[in-house]
Amino acid sequence: MSKKKIAFFDAKDYDIASFDEANKDGNFAIKYFDTKLTKDTVKLAKGYDAVCVFVNDTVDKKVIDALEKKGVKLVALRCAGYNNVNVKHAAGRVGVVRVPAYSPYAVAEHAMSLLLTSIRRIHKAYIRTKDFNFSLNGLMGFDLHGKTVGVVGTGKIGRVFMDICRGFGMNVIAYDKFPVKDAGIEYVELDEIWKRSDIISFHCPLTDETYHMVDAKSIKEMKKGVVLVNTSRGALIDAEALLKGIRTRHIGAACLDVYEEEADVFFEDRSGHIFEDDTLARLISMPNVIVTSHQAFLTKEALTNIANTTLSNIRDYLETGKSENEVRIE
Repeated sequence: MSKKKIAFFDAKDYDIASFDEANKDGNFAIKYFDTKLTKDTVKLAKGYDAVCVFVNDTVDKKVIDALEKKGVKLVALRCAGYNNVNVKHAAGRVGVVRVPAYSPYAVAEHAMSLLLTSIRRIHKAYIRTKDFNFSLNGLMGFDLHGKTVGVVGTGKIGRVFMDICRGFGMNVIAYDKFPVKDAGIEYVELDEIWKRSDIISFHCPLTDETYHMVDAKSIKEMKKGVVLVNTSRGALIDAEALLKGIRTRHIGAACLDVYEEEADVFFEDRSGHIFEDDTLARLISMPNVIVTSHQAFLTKEALTNIANTTLSNIRDYLETGKSENEVRIE
């Protein structure tokens, strides 16, 4: 049997290393492209059985139609989220598979790392001591113990984050459209999350319902000084409303691993360029905002699981027409 050919888009060095290791037996012929998949680059997929894409690749109607015409049978997401894929249009044209659980610990631990760094001013202390400035002025934080954290989304990542928070002695409340039965979780409605939480962490997918769930209205309902943590999808939060909430001192801090307009910014070195996104530039300039560039997934264990699961998904689908991780619109 001939090797199945994969066109791999938006490839980074860490992607190549992990997928080459997972494909060390040479069962697949993988061509790595550093460009993102778009309507302009989809021509590169001609002659391939599958395309492998990430969070900022574009798989809309035009791209799906072009993939089908070029004989591509499968879109393999090497991530859990699939909001960048028009799954409804893909039905009957190309298959779509994803990696639903590569490492919930990686993302949950990063969320807590951002939170601790922010509230204990660790990033500021690090910069100071590099200059041999050992003053403690302006570095006062607050205890997590006894604080109420609202967790939006109680999938695997959300539940791991909740366990971490309980380890700090925090009071945990949660919201999920589909609550986990018999999990010992105190579920409340979203408006109660906004009103009761000292810290709110987001671990839910981006859908039409969750788009801009944090907006000017919901921010007004939150406690003054609330800390927001987002390691899920950027568009859960209206960035302009977030910026206003910070500038009016209503939001105490924001810890962001994602941003709603990140597609042309994150994963790239923009240090030598004039930065065009004024909203992100203003957020980064705020002393109570920490931004990391969608790196919550970036652990050795997670990358290994992503590569192994993605190749397994591709193998199963191309050989049988089915995969346990296929994305379907019911």
